[in-house]
Amino acid sequence: MRDKLMVSGLVLSLMAAPALAQAAPAPAGPNLITQLLFFVPLILIFYFLLIRPQQQRAKKHAEMIAAVKRGDTVVTSGGLIGKVNKVNDTEITLDLAENVRVRVIKAMVIEVRNKAEPVPAND
Repeated sequence: MRDKLMVSGLVLSLMAAPALAQAAPAPAGPNLITQLLFFVPLILIFYFLLIRPQQQRAKKHAEMIAAVKRGDTVVTSGGLIGKVNKVNDTEITLDLAENVRVRVIKAMVIEVRNKAEPVPAND
């Protein structure tokens, strides 16, 4: 008899636990407006601090590469400094020294120094 009471008590407690859980109101989470008020400024900060400056740098680099002409002195991303001898659509030919010519992809040019621009001294 005692075992039956324990089993029935266990069954009642197991049945009551879900009923108690359902009776409690669910905690209110943040609503949609609150989430938007948090994420919109965050997205704007990322745009103005990271994305926009990178796009502007890429645009300036593309303009600089498009303006490369014969006779300009350029610096490549590998550190080579040479005078432009020939310009194609995707490549340029650089004169590094007498009788030393190198073909370089235009996108690897990081700086253009015009022939009128003075070269800094090594002081």
